[in-house]
Amino acid sequence: MAAGLMRLPVFRKQETVSESNEKHLVVPGDVITSDTGFMRGHGTYMDEEKLTASVAGEVERVNKLICVRPLKTRFYGEVGDVVVGRITEVQQKRWKVETNSRLDSVLLLSSVNLPGGELRRRCAEDELAMRDYLQEGDLINAEVQSVFSDGALSLHTRSLKYGKLGQGVLVQVSPSLVKRQKTHFHNLPCGASIILGNNGYIWLYPTPGQQDEEAGGFHTSMEPVSLPDREVISRLRNCILALATHKVMLYDTSVLYCYESSRPHEIKDLLKPEVMEEVVMITRQRLVEQAG
Repeated sequence: MAAGLMRLPVFRKQETVSESNEKHLVVPGDVITSDTGFMRGHGTYMDEEKLTASVAGEVERVNKLICVRPLKTRFYGEVGDVVVGRITEVQQKRWKVETNSRLDSVLLLSSVNLPGGELRRRCAEDELAMRDYLQEGDLINAEVQSVFSDGALSLHTRSLKYGKLGQGVLVQVSPSLVKRQKTHFHNLPCGASIILGNNGYIWLYPTPGQQDEEAGGFHTSMEPVSLPDREVISRLRNCILALATHKVMLYDTSVLYCYESSRPHEIKDLLKPEVMEEVVMITRQRLVEQAG
């Protein structure tokens, strides 16, 4: 007979959340306030002089403005957001990029660094060579430069930290789970790097040795990835999926704590619900202790 796997129960301290940290959550139709002195923001409407929620989410108040941030929604980009996207079409003097938003984003030819870091006007030869730089299916990371009137995003890659992505793993989560920080590029101590896109696309890749400044963001290393690096990246991927399943905010500290908590388990076992719950519980306790 085949041996069965048995897991013994383990007592763990329950996580406590103070009342001051509780978020004001509403569902469509809930009355947020009857005070007429507040202004109506996104996700709200007026019903008989009462400010009412039109979506399910968290109430946010900025001075006299009240809005509701949806818990699950498409990506609504803001200027300065870091995104990871996939090229879907090469057009005249621009690329169309899928960024998990309502409309495809736009990357203009004038908004990229050409190989060699040349800063000059783009000519007809550059336009003919667009497919040599980026073509359909390529993954890129970029920054939101502006937002068009219809909500579409205009991107740019005018920095060496942006550009075409090489070998790695793409993980898709809800954009609302990615915590906004000063930087979304992290070289983790475990030997891998992570790009936390505000649009919910997370890129995991081996930490590069040095950056080729002459490539202008278009050089990608196609060297074989070693087995230890692949194991680290696979473990990080499963940790991110576990955190996303249990609705834990994703940032460098939470991902690293989850990685360290998952070390006693096999990589494939992290996708089991009971192991996933145990690892996330330990991660939450460490985050509470750090914040407390």
